Amino acid sequence: MDSSIVSPIHSSISEEAVQNAVSPSGHVWNKGQKFGFRLLFLFFVLMSIPWNIRWYTDLFAIDWTSLHYRDLYDIARFQPSFPMLTKWLPEWYGYNDWIIVLLFSLIGALLWSAVDKKARDYRKLYYWLMVVARYRAGIGIIGFAFTKVLPVQMPYPSEGLLNTNFGDLTPQKIYWLSIGIVPWYQVFAGIVELLAGSLLFFRKTTFYGAALLVGALGSITFVNFAYDGGVHIYASYFVLFGSFILSYYVSDIYRLMILEQVTVPRHYYPKFRRNWQHIVRFGLKTVVLVLFLGVLFYVQLLNFWYDPYKQPSSPGVAKLRGYYQVDEFYLNGKLIPFNPNDSLRWQDLTFEKWSSLTFKVNRAQPLDLSNGGGSPIRDVDRTFEIAGVAGGRRVYHYYADTITQTLYLEDKNIAAARFPASVKRRNVDYPNRQGAGQTAIDDIYPADWISSTAWQHIGKEDQMIDPRGATARRSRDFVKAPLPLIRNKMVLQYRTSDNGSTVVLEGLNESRDSIKVVLKRQHRNYTLTKSTLDAGSYDRKE
Repeated sequence: MDSSIVSPIHSSISEEAVQNAVSPSGHVWNKGQKFGFRLLFLFFVLMSIPWNIRWYTDLFAIDWTSLHYRDLYDIARFQPSFPMLTKWLPEWYGYNDWIIVLLFSLIGALLWSAVDKKARDYRKLYYWLMVVARYRAGIGIIGFAFTKVLPVQMPYPSEGLLNTNFGDLTPQKIYWLSIGIVPWYQVFAGIVELLAGSLLFFRKTTFYGAALLVGALGSITFVNFAYDGGVHIYASYFVLFGSFILSYYVSDIYRLMILEQVTVPRHYYPKFRRNWQHIVRFGLKTVVLVLFLGVLFYVQLLNFWYDPYKQPSSPGVAKLRGYYQVDEFYLNGKLIPFNPNDSLRWQDLTFEKWSSLTFKVNRAQPLDLSNGGGSPIRDVDRTFEIAGVAGGRRVYHYYADTITQTLYLEDKNIAAARFPASVKRRNVDYPNRQGAGQTAIDDIYPADWISSTAWQHIGKEDQMIDPRGATARRSRDFVKAPLPLIRNKMVLQYRTSDNGSTVVLEGLNESRDSIKVVLKRQHRNYTLTKSTLDAGSYDRKE
Protein backbone atom coordinates (compact mmCIF):
# COMPACT_ATOMS: atom_id res chain seq x y z
CA MET A 1 0.00 0.00 0.00
CA ASP A 2 2.92 2.36 0.65
CA SER A 3 5.68 2.97 -1.84
CA SER A 4 8.30 3.39 0.86
CA ILE A 5 9.21 3.24 4.50
CA VAL A 6 11.82 5.71 5.67
CA SER A 7 13.49 6.56 8.89
CA PRO A 8 12.04 9.37 11.02
CA ILE A 9 15.53 10.81 11.14
CA HIS A 10 15.79 13.63 8.65
CA SER A 11 18.90 15.14 7.16
CA SER A 12 19.84 17.47 4.35
CA ILE A 13 20.80 14.54 2.13
CA SER A 14 18.78 14.42 -1.06
CA GLU A 15 16.24 11.74 -1.91
CA GLU A 16 18.56 10.57 -4.69
CA ALA A 17 21.34 10.09 -2.17
CA VAL A 18 19.01 8.09 0.02
CA GLN A 19 18.10 5.87 -2.94
CA ASN A 20 21.77 5.33 -3.72
CA ALA A 21 22.51 4.47 -0.11
CA VAL A 22 20.17 1.50 -0.11
CA SER A 23 21.96 -1.71 0.80
CA PRO A 24 23.42 -3.17 -2.40
CA SER A 25 21.79 -6.20 -3.89
CA GLY A 26 24.98 -8.11 -3.39
CA HIS A 27 24.62 -8.06 0.39
CA VAL A 28 23.77 -11.54 1.68
CA TRP A 29 21.98 -12.21 4.97
CA ASN A 30 23.54 -14.85 7.16
CA LYS A 31 21.63 -18.00 8.18
CA GLY A 32 20.60 -16.57 11.54
CA GLN A 33 19.14 -13.44 9.97
CA LYS A 34 17.21 -15.42 7.39
CA PHE A 35 15.79 -17.88 9.93
CA GLY A 36 14.87 -15.06 12.30
CA PHE A 37 13.04 -13.24 9.54
CA ARG A 38 11.16 -16.38 8.47
CA LEU A 39 10.02 -16.90 12.04
CA LEU A 40 8.93 -13.27 12.47
CA PHE A 41 7.26 -13.16 9.07
CA LEU A 42 5.09 -16.19 9.79
CA PHE A 43 4.38 -15.08 13.35
CA PHE A 44 3.14 -11.58 12.50
CA VAL A 45 1.20 -12.72 9.44
CA LEU A 46 -0.57 -15.37 11.52
CA MET A 47 -1.21 -12.79 14.25
CA SER A 48 -2.82 -10.51 11.63
CA ILE A 49 -5.33 -13.08 10.35
CA PRO A 50 -8.81 -13.57 11.91
CA TRP A 51 -8.94 -17.26 12.86
CA ASN A 52 -12.51 -17.29 14.16
CA ILE A 53 -15.02 -18.34 11.51
CA ARG A 54 -17.56 -15.99 13.10
CA TRP A 55 -15.46 -13.02 11.97
CA TYR A 56 -16.13 -13.99 8.36
CA THR A 57 -19.83 -14.80 8.82
CA ASP A 58 -20.35 -11.46 10.57
CA LEU A 59 -18.47 -9.69 7.78
CA PHE A 60 -20.73 -11.10 5.09
CA ALA A 61 -23.84 -10.42 7.19
CA ILE A 62 -23.19 -6.67 7.38
CA ASP A 63 -25.89 -4.43 5.96
CA TRP A 64 -23.75 -1.61 4.57
CA THR A 65 -26.81 0.61 4.13
CA SER A 66 -27.58 0.55 7.87
CA LEU A 67 -24.32 0.18 9.77
CA HIS A 68 -24.06 -0.46 13.49
CA TYR A 69 -20.79 0.57 15.15
CA ARG A 70 -20.10 -3.09 16.05
CA ASP A 71 -20.10 -3.98 12.35
CA LEU A 72 -16.88 -2.04 11.76
CA TYR A 73 -15.54 -2.42 15.29
CA ASP A 74 -15.66 -6.23 14.99
CA ILE A 75 -13.77 -6.07 11.69
CA ALA A 76 -11.01 -4.12 13.42
CA ARG A 77 -11.02 -5.95 16.75
CA PHE A 78 -9.69 -9.49 16.56
CA GLN A 79 -6.70 -11.50 17.70
CA PRO A 80 -5.68 -15.17 17.36
CA SER A 81 -7.96 -17.63 19.11
CA PHE A 82 -7.48 -21.41 19.16
CA PRO A 83 -9.73 -22.68 21.97
CA MET A 84 -9.52 -26.31 20.81
CA LEU A 85 -5.72 -26.24 21.12
CA THR A 86 -5.15 -23.96 24.10
CA LYS A 87 -7.31 -26.09 26.37
CA TRP A 88 -4.47 -28.63 26.42
CA LEU A 89 -1.96 -26.05 27.62
CA PRO A 90 -1.55 -24.77 31.18
CA GLU A 91 -2.95 -21.27 31.62
CA TRP A 92 -0.29 -18.58 31.14
CA TYR A 93 -1.92 -15.20 31.85
CA GLY A 94 -4.18 -15.64 28.80
CA TYR A 95 -1.33 -15.71 26.27
CA ASN A 96 -1.79 -19.36 25.28
CA ASP A 97 -3.02 -18.40 21.80
CA TRP A 98 0.22 -16.50 21.20
CA ILE A 99 2.20 -19.58 22.20
CA ILE A 100 0.25 -21.65 19.64
CA VAL A 101 1.02 -19.08 16.93
CA LEU A 102 4.71 -19.10 17.88
CA LEU A 103 4.85 -22.89 17.68
CA PHE A 104 3.20 -22.88 14.24
CA SER A 105 5.61 -20.16 13.12
CA LEU A 106 8.63 -22.11 14.36
CA ILE A 107 7.55 -25.24 12.49
CA GLY A 108 6.85 -23.18 9.37
CA ALA A 109 10.24 -21.42 9.61
CA LEU A 110 12.05 -24.78 9.84
CA LEU A 111 10.21 -26.08 6.77
CA TRP A 112 10.83 -22.81 4.92
CA SER A 113 14.55 -23.01 5.70
CA ALA A 114 14.68 -26.56 4.39
CA VAL A 115 13.15 -25.73 1.00
CA ASP A 116 14.56 -22.22 0.45
CA LYS A 117 18.34 -22.38 0.73
CA LYS A 118 19.18 -20.08 -2.18
CA ALA A 119 17.59 -16.84 -0.97
CA ARG A 120 20.18 -14.10 -0.46
CA ASP A 121 17.93 -11.83 1.59
CA TYR A 122 14.25 -11.02 2.24
CA ARG A 123 14.28 -7.24 1.89
CA LYS A 124 11.17 -7.20 -0.29
CA LEU A 125 9.21 -9.48 2.02
CA TYR A 126 10.40 -7.42 4.98
CA TYR A 127 8.89 -4.32 3.41
CA TRP A 128 5.52 -5.98 2.81
CA LEU A 129 5.53 -7.49 6.30
CA MET A 130 5.94 -3.97 7.65
CA VAL A 131 2.95 -2.85 5.59
CA VAL A 132 0.85 -5.69 7.02
CA ALA A 133 1.95 -4.90 10.59
CA ARG A 134 1.34 -1.17 10.19
CA TYR A 135 -2.15 -1.52 8.78
CA ARG A 136 -3.18 -4.27 11.21
CA ALA A 137 -2.07 -2.19 14.18
CA GLY A 138 -3.49 1.03 12.75
CA ILE A 139 -6.95 -0.35 11.97
CA GLY A 140 -7.12 -2.24 15.25
CA ILE A 141 -6.20 0.64 17.53
CA ILE A 142 -8.51 3.08 15.73
CA GLY A 143 -11.43 0.73 16.39
CA PHE A 144 -10.35 0.66 20.04
CA ALA A 145 -9.84 4.43 20.20
CA PHE A 146 -13.29 5.62 19.15
CA THR A 147 -14.94 4.01 22.20
CA LYS A 148 -12.87 6.47 24.27
CA VAL A 149 -13.00 9.48 21.93
CA LEU A 150 -16.78 9.20 22.34
CA PRO A 151 -16.65 7.95 25.95
CA VAL A 152 -18.70 4.79 26.19
CA GLN A 153 -16.00 2.25 27.07
CA MET A 154 -15.86 3.46 30.69
CA PRO A 155 -19.26 5.08 31.41
CA TYR A 156 -19.92 7.71 34.03
CA PRO A 157 -21.14 5.94 37.21
CA SER A 158 -24.86 5.27 37.46
CA GLU A 159 -26.91 6.34 40.49
CA GLY A 160 -26.68 2.82 41.84
CA LEU A 161 -22.89 2.74 41.54
CA LEU A 162 -22.62 6.12 43.26
CA ASN A 163 -24.40 4.52 46.22
CA THR A 164 -22.34 1.32 46.29
CA ASN A 165 -19.80 0.86 49.07
CA PHE A 166 -16.24 1.43 47.84
CA GLY A 167 -15.14 -1.82 49.49
CA ASP A 168 -17.67 -3.78 47.45
CA LEU A 169 -15.95 -2.91 44.17
CA THR A 170 -13.25 -5.03 42.50
CA PRO A 171 -9.95 -3.32 41.59
CA GLN A 172 -10.93 -3.48 37.93
CA LYS A 173 -14.21 -1.71 38.65
CA ILE A 174 -12.47 0.98 40.68
CA TYR A 175 -10.07 1.68 37.80
CA TRP A 176 -12.83 1.81 35.19
CA LEU A 177 -14.92 4.15 37.35
CA SER A 178 -11.90 6.36 38.05
CA ILE A 179 -11.65 6.94 34.29
CA GLY A 180 -15.43 7.19 33.83
CA ILE A 181 -15.76 10.09 36.29
CA VAL A 182 -13.37 12.20 34.18
CA PRO A 183 -14.76 11.73 30.66
CA TRP A 184 -12.54 14.40 29.13
CA TYR A 185 -9.47 12.44 30.20
CA GLN A 186 -11.01 9.38 28.56
CA VAL A 187 -11.44 11.46 25.40
CA PHE A 188 -7.78 12.51 25.59
CA ALA A 189 -6.68 8.85 25.93
CA GLY A 190 -8.80 8.00 22.89
CA ILE A 191 -7.27 10.83 20.83
CA VAL A 192 -3.78 9.53 21.65
CA GLU A 193 -4.76 6.05 20.40
CA LEU A 194 -6.48 7.53 17.36
CA LEU A 195 -3.42 9.60 16.50
CA ALA A 196 -1.13 6.57 16.91
CA GLY A 197 -3.24 4.52 14.52
CA SER A 198 -3.57 7.31 11.96
CA LEU A 199 0.19 7.94 11.83
CA LEU A 200 0.82 4.29 11.01
CA PHE A 201 -0.95 4.65 7.67
CA PHE A 202 1.74 6.97 6.26
CA ARG A 203 5.34 5.96 5.71
CA LYS A 204 6.85 9.26 6.83
CA THR A 205 5.05 9.14 10.18
CA THR A 206 5.26 5.41 10.85
CA PHE A 207 7.97 5.75 13.49
CA TYR A 208 6.02 8.33 15.45
CA GLY A 209 2.82 6.28 15.30
CA ALA A 210 4.60 3.14 16.51
CA ALA A 211 6.33 5.01 19.35
CA LEU A 212 3.02 6.52 20.46
CA LEU A 213 1.34 3.13 20.20
CA VAL A 214 3.92 1.41 22.40
CA GLY A 215 3.80 4.19 24.99
CA ALA A 216 0.02 4.43 25.21
CA LEU A 217 -0.81 0.73 25.06
CA GLY A 218 2.15 -0.22 27.23
CA SER A 219 0.63 1.90 29.99
CA ILE A 220 -2.79 0.28 29.46
CA THR A 221 -1.23 -3.19 29.56
CA PHE A 222 0.44 -2.47 32.90
CA VAL A 223 -2.72 -0.91 34.34
CA ASN A 224 -4.72 -4.01 33.44
CA PHE A 225 -2.16 -6.26 35.10
CA ALA A 226 -2.14 -4.05 38.19
CA TYR A 227 -5.93 -3.73 38.48
CA ASP A 228 -6.72 -7.20 37.15
CA GLY A 229 -8.60 -5.57 34.33
CA GLY A 230 -8.67 -8.44 31.85
CA VAL A 231 -7.78 -6.35 28.77
CA HIS A 232 -4.02 -6.88 29.11
CA ILE A 233 -3.89 -9.41 26.27
CA TYR A 234 -5.47 -7.18 23.63
CA ALA A 235 -3.53 -4.13 24.83
CA SER A 236 -0.21 -5.98 24.71
CA TYR A 237 -1.16 -7.22 21.23
CA PHE A 238 -0.63 -3.65 20.01
CA VAL A 239 2.51 -3.22 22.09
CA LEU A 240 3.89 -6.26 20.30
CA PHE A 241 3.08 -4.88 16.85
CA GLY A 242 4.34 -1.41 17.74
CA SER A 243 7.62 -2.82 19.08
CA PHE A 244 8.14 -4.83 15.90
CA ILE A 245 7.57 -1.74 13.74
CA LEU A 246 9.98 0.29 15.89
CA SER A 247 12.65 -2.38 15.51
CA TYR A 248 12.84 -1.45 11.83
CA TYR A 249 14.50 1.82 12.85
CA VAL A 250 16.77 0.61 15.66
CA SER A 251 19.99 0.47 13.63
CA ASP A 252 19.50 3.99 12.25
CA ILE A 253 18.75 5.40 15.68
CA TYR A 254 21.76 3.64 17.17
CA ARG A 255 24.14 5.05 14.56
CA LEU A 256 22.74 8.56 14.89
CA MET A 257 22.11 8.87 18.62
CA ILE A 258 24.76 6.56 20.12
CA LEU A 259 27.59 6.51 17.58
CA GLU A 260 26.81 10.09 16.48
CA GLN A 261 27.43 9.24 12.87
CA VAL A 262 25.86 10.78 9.78
CA THR A 263 23.00 8.41 9.09
CA VAL A 264 21.26 7.68 5.80
CA PRO A 265 18.34 5.22 5.92
CA ARG A 266 19.32 1.98 4.20
CA HIS A 267 15.91 0.43 3.82
CA TYR A 268 14.46 -1.19 0.75
CA TYR A 269 11.24 0.06 -0.75
CA PRO A 270 9.68 -0.91 -4.08
CA LYS A 271 9.15 1.33 -7.07
CA PHE A 272 5.71 1.50 -8.64
CA ARG A 273 6.23 2.28 -12.30
CA ARG A 274 2.79 1.45 -13.70
CA ASN A 275 -0.24 3.70 -13.35
CA TRP A 276 -2.52 0.91 -12.18
CA GLN A 277 -0.16 0.19 -9.30
CA HIS A 278 -0.44 3.76 -8.08
CA ILE A 279 -4.23 3.68 -8.53
CA VAL A 280 -4.57 0.46 -6.51
CA ARG A 281 -2.24 1.74 -3.79
CA PHE A 282 -4.04 5.07 -3.50
CA GLY A 283 -7.49 3.46 -3.75
CA LEU A 284 -6.88 0.90 -1.01
CA LYS A 285 -5.47 3.49 1.35
CA THR A 286 -8.40 5.83 0.67
CA VAL A 287 -10.92 3.06 1.41
CA VAL A 288 -9.19 2.26 4.71
CA LEU A 289 -9.03 5.90 5.79
CA VAL A 290 -12.62 6.70 4.83
CA LEU A 291 -14.00 3.52 6.39
CA PHE A 292 -12.12 3.52 9.69
CA LEU A 293 -11.62 7.24 10.26
CA GLY A 294 -14.80 8.61 8.71
CA VAL A 295 -17.59 6.04 8.68
CA LEU A 296 -16.58 4.36 11.96
CA PHE A 297 -16.54 7.74 13.71
CA TYR A 298 -20.01 8.53 12.42
CA VAL A 299 -21.61 5.24 13.48
CA GLN A 300 -19.82 5.41 16.83
CA LEU A 301 -21.24 8.91 17.29
CA LEU A 302 -24.76 7.59 16.67
CA ASN A 303 -24.06 4.86 19.23
CA PHE A 304 -22.90 7.46 21.76
CA TRP A 305 -25.99 9.59 21.24
CA TYR A 306 -28.69 6.93 21.13
CA ASP A 307 -27.48 3.43 22.00
CA PRO A 308 -24.34 3.40 24.25
CA TYR A 309 -23.25 -0.20 24.36
CA LYS A 310 -22.56 -0.53 28.10
CA GLN A 311 -25.61 1.41 29.26
CA PRO A 312 -29.21 0.38 28.68
CA SER A 313 -30.59 2.41 25.80
CA SER A 314 -34.29 2.37 26.72
CA PRO A 315 -35.47 5.27 28.90
CA GLY A 316 -36.86 4.47 32.34
CA VAL A 317 -40.10 5.74 33.85
CA ALA A 318 -39.34 9.45 34.17
CA LYS A 319 -41.36 10.17 37.33
CA LEU A 320 -39.62 7.34 39.22
CA ARG A 321 -36.02 8.35 38.53
CA GLY A 322 -33.91 9.08 41.58
CA TYR A 323 -32.48 7.80 44.84
CA TYR A 324 -34.72 6.54 47.67
CA GLN A 325 -34.43 5.31 51.23
CA VAL A 326 -36.62 2.31 52.07
CA ASP A 327 -38.95 3.70 54.74
CA GLU A 328 -41.10 0.59 55.20
CA PHE A 329 -40.63 -2.99 54.01
CA TYR A 330 -43.29 -5.71 54.26
CA LEU A 331 -42.68 -9.39 53.50
CA ASN A 332 -45.83 -11.53 53.19
CA GLY A 333 -47.72 -8.82 55.07
CA LYS A 334 -45.23 -8.59 57.94
CA LEU A 335 -43.43 -5.32 58.62
CA ILE A 336 -39.67 -5.83 58.90
CA PRO A 337 -37.99 -3.01 60.84
CA PHE A 338 -34.75 -1.49 59.59
CA ASN A 339 -31.66 -3.45 60.48
CA PRO A 340 -28.48 -3.13 58.38
CA ASN A 341 -27.69 -6.76 59.10
CA ASP A 342 -31.06 -8.09 57.94
CA SER A 343 -30.68 -10.37 54.88
CA LEU A 344 -34.23 -9.81 53.57
CA ARG A 345 -35.06 -6.14 54.07
CA TRP A 346 -34.07 -3.70 51.34
CA GLN A 347 -32.10 -0.67 52.56
CA ASP A 348 -32.05 1.84 49.69
CA LEU A 349 -33.17 1.89 46.06
CA THR A 350 -32.48 3.77 42.84
CA PHE A 351 -34.39 4.18 39.62
CA GLU A 352 -31.91 5.06 36.87
CA LYS A 353 -32.68 7.36 33.96
CA TRP A 354 -32.67 4.20 31.88
CA SER A 355 -34.67 1.00 32.48
CA SER A 356 -32.82 -0.24 35.61
CA LEU A 357 -33.80 -0.54 39.25
CA THR A 358 -31.15 -1.19 41.91
CA PHE A 359 -31.47 -1.88 45.61
CA LYS A 360 -29.20 -2.78 48.49
CA VAL A 361 -29.76 -5.82 50.70
CA ASN A 362 -27.40 -7.50 53.15
CA ARG A 363 -27.12 -10.77 51.25
CA ALA A 364 -24.16 -12.00 49.19
CA GLN A 365 -24.49 -12.86 45.51
CA PRO A 366 -22.26 -14.42 42.82
CA LEU A 367 -19.78 -11.92 41.39
CA ASP A 368 -19.82 -11.04 37.70
CA LEU A 369 -16.14 -10.64 36.79
CA SER A 370 -16.70 -9.35 33.25
CA ASN A 371 -16.12 -5.73 32.25
CA GLY A 372 -19.74 -5.30 31.23
CA GLY A 373 -18.80 -5.07 27.56
CA GLY A 374 -19.17 -7.44 24.64
CA SER A 375 -21.82 -6.78 22.02
CA PRO A 376 -25.16 -7.09 23.82
CA ILE A 377 -28.27 -5.69 22.16
CA ARG A 378 -30.87 -6.27 24.88
CA ASP A 379 -30.71 -3.93 27.85
CA VAL A 380 -30.88 -6.83 30.31
CA ASP A 381 -27.53 -8.06 28.95
CA ARG A 382 -25.73 -4.72 29.40
CA THR A 383 -24.10 -5.46 32.71
CA PHE A 384 -21.68 -2.61 33.46
CA GLU A 385 -23.90 -1.56 36.39
CA ILE A 386 -23.40 -4.90 38.16
CA ALA A 387 -20.11 -6.25 36.77
CA GLY A 388 -17.37 -6.09 39.41
CA VAL A 389 -19.85 -5.20 42.16
CA ALA A 390 -19.96 -7.46 45.21
CA GLY A 391 -21.88 -6.96 48.44
CA GLY A 392 -25.64 -6.74 48.32
CA ARG A 393 -26.30 -4.32 45.47
CA ARG A 394 -28.87 -5.87 43.11
CA VAL A 395 -29.51 -4.53 39.62
CA TYR A 396 -32.72 -5.38 37.76
CA HIS A 397 -33.78 -4.45 34.25
CA TYR A 398 -37.46 -3.69 33.92
CA TYR A 399 -40.18 -3.42 31.30
CA ALA A 400 -42.74 -0.82 32.33
CA ASP A 401 -46.45 -1.11 31.62
CA THR A 402 -47.32 2.53 32.31
CA ILE A 403 -51.04 1.90 31.72
CA THR A 404 -51.40 -0.47 34.67
CA GLN A 405 -48.29 0.97 36.40
CA THR A 406 -46.60 -2.43 36.55
CA LEU A 407 -42.89 -3.22 36.38
CA TYR A 408 -41.64 -6.58 35.08
CA LEU A 409 -38.11 -7.02 36.39
CA GLU A 410 -35.23 -9.41 35.60
CA ASP A 411 -31.93 -9.70 37.44
CA LYS A 412 -29.05 -8.34 35.33
CA ASN A 413 -26.40 -10.34 37.20
CA ILE A 414 -25.76 -13.16 34.77
CA ALA A 415 -23.47 -14.84 37.31
CA ALA A 416 -26.57 -15.41 39.43
CA ALA A 417 -28.53 -16.92 36.51
CA ARG A 418 -29.22 -20.64 36.22
CA PHE A 419 -29.96 -22.88 33.29
CA PRO A 420 -33.24 -24.79 32.84
CA ALA A 421 -33.37 -28.41 33.96
CA SER A 422 -34.89 -29.25 30.56
CA VAL A 423 -31.88 -27.93 28.64
CA LYS A 424 -28.57 -29.75 28.36
CA ARG A 425 -25.88 -27.27 29.29
CA ARG A 426 -23.33 -28.61 26.81
CA ASN A 427 -25.65 -27.66 23.95
CA VAL A 428 -25.96 -24.06 25.06
CA ASP A 429 -23.44 -21.26 24.69
CA TYR A 430 -23.45 -20.02 28.26
CA PRO A 431 -21.31 -17.06 29.26
CA ASN A 432 -18.06 -18.09 30.87
CA ARG A 433 -18.56 -16.18 34.09
CA GLN A 434 -18.22 -17.09 37.71
CA GLY A 435 -21.34 -18.81 38.97
CA ALA A 436 -23.16 -18.81 35.62
CA GLY A 437 -25.19 -21.93 35.02
CA GLN A 438 -24.06 -23.73 38.16
CA THR A 439 -27.54 -24.95 39.09
CA ALA A 440 -30.20 -26.48 36.86
CA ILE A 441 -33.71 -25.53 37.98
CA ASP A 442 -37.22 -24.89 36.74
CA ASP A 443 -38.36 -21.28 36.62
CA ILE A 444 -40.87 -20.48 39.36
CA TYR A 445 -42.33 -17.80 37.09
CA PRO A 446 -44.45 -19.05 34.17
CA ALA A 447 -43.29 -18.59 30.60
CA ASP A 448 -46.03 -15.99 30.03
CA TRP A 449 -45.16 -14.01 33.16
CA ILE A 450 -45.60 -10.94 30.97
CA SER A 451 -49.04 -11.20 29.37
CA SER A 452 -49.82 -10.35 25.76
CA THR A 453 -51.91 -7.41 26.95
CA ALA A 454 -48.97 -6.10 28.97
CA TRP A 455 -46.69 -6.44 25.94
CA GLN A 456 -49.12 -4.35 23.93
CA HIS A 457 -48.83 -1.63 26.58
CA ILE A 458 -45.04 -1.97 26.86
CA GLY A 459 -44.28 -2.06 23.14
CA LYS A 460 -41.32 -3.62 21.38
CA GLU A 461 -37.92 -3.15 23.01
CA ASP A 462 -36.10 -2.66 19.71
CA GLN A 463 -38.31 0.38 19.05
CA MET A 464 -37.82 2.05 22.45
CA ILE A 465 -34.76 4.05 21.42
CA ASP A 466 -34.58 7.10 19.21
CA PRO A 467 -35.16 5.97 15.59
CA ARG A 468 -31.83 7.52 14.63
CA GLY A 469 -30.12 4.86 16.73
CA ALA A 470 -31.87 1.97 14.98
CA THR A 471 -29.77 -0.25 12.72
CA ALA A 472 -30.16 -3.44 10.71
CA ARG A 473 -27.86 -5.31 13.11
CA ARG A 474 -29.91 -4.24 16.11
CA SER A 475 -33.17 -5.36 14.47
CA ARG A 476 -31.59 -8.63 13.34
CA ASP A 477 -30.23 -9.47 16.79
CA PHE A 478 -33.56 -8.76 18.49
CA VAL A 479 -35.14 -11.45 16.31
CA LYS A 480 -32.76 -14.03 17.78
CA ALA A 481 -33.98 -15.85 20.87
CA PRO A 482 -32.09 -14.89 24.03
CA LEU A 483 -30.00 -17.47 25.85
CA PRO A 484 -32.27 -19.90 27.74
CA LEU A 485 -31.07 -18.70 31.14
CA ILE A 486 -33.34 -18.47 34.15
CA ARG A 487 -32.97 -15.11 35.86
CA ASN A 488 -34.46 -13.89 39.10
CA LYS A 489 -37.72 -12.08 38.33
CA MET A 490 -40.13 -9.76 40.10
CA VAL A 491 -43.49 -8.22 39.21
CA LEU A 492 -44.19 -4.98 41.07
CA GLN A 493 -46.89 -2.36 40.75
CA TYR A 494 -45.95 1.22 41.54
CA ARG A 495 -47.80 4.31 42.66
CA THR A 496 -46.49 7.74 43.57
CA SER A 497 -47.61 10.64 45.72
CA ASP A 498 -48.64 13.88 44.02
CA ASN A 499 -45.27 15.54 44.52
CA GLY A 500 -43.30 12.36 43.82
CA SER A 501 -41.65 12.29 47.23
CA THR A 502 -43.12 8.87 48.06
CA VAL A 503 -43.22 5.78 45.87
CA VAL A 504 -44.87 2.51 46.84
CA LEU A 505 -43.90 -0.78 45.18
CA GLU A 506 -46.09 -3.81 45.75
CA GLY A 507 -46.12 -7.28 44.22
CA LEU A 508 -44.07 -10.48 44.03
CA ASN A 509 -40.31 -10.81 44.57
CA GLU A 510 -37.90 -13.36 43.08
CA SER A 511 -39.28 -16.10 45.37
CA ARG A 512 -42.87 -15.11 44.54
CA ASP A 513 -43.32 -13.86 48.08
CA SER A 514 -45.53 -10.83 48.56
CA ILE A 515 -43.63 -7.62 49.25
CA LYS A 516 -44.57 -3.99 49.81
CA VAL A 517 -41.88 -1.31 49.77
CA VAL A 518 -42.50 2.30 50.79
CA LEU A 519 -39.81 4.60 49.39
CA LYS A 520 -38.89 8.15 50.39
CA ARG A 521 -37.09 10.21 47.76
CA GLN A 522 -33.72 11.65 48.82
CA HIS A 523 -32.10 14.53 46.98
CA ARG A 524 -28.36 13.87 47.18
CA ASN A 525 -25.81 16.49 46.24
CA TYR A 526 -22.74 14.53 45.22
CA THR A 527 -19.27 16.03 45.55
CA LEU A 528 -18.49 14.34 42.25
CA THR A 529 -18.81 16.75 39.32
CA LYS A 530 -21.65 15.87 36.99
CA SER A 531 -20.55 14.60 33.59
CA THR A 532 -20.69 17.00 30.65
CA LEU A 533 -20.45 14.14 28.17
CA ASP A 534 -23.51 12.04 28.91
CA ALA A 535 -24.14 9.19 26.50
CA GLY A 536 -27.60 8.05 25.51
CA SER A 537 -30.96 9.75 24.98
CA TYR A 538 -33.43 9.19 27.83
CA ASP A 539 -35.81 12.12 27.70
CA ARG A 540 -38.24 10.92 25.06
CA LYS A 541 -41.92 11.27 25.98
CA GLU A 542 -43.51 8.15 27.42
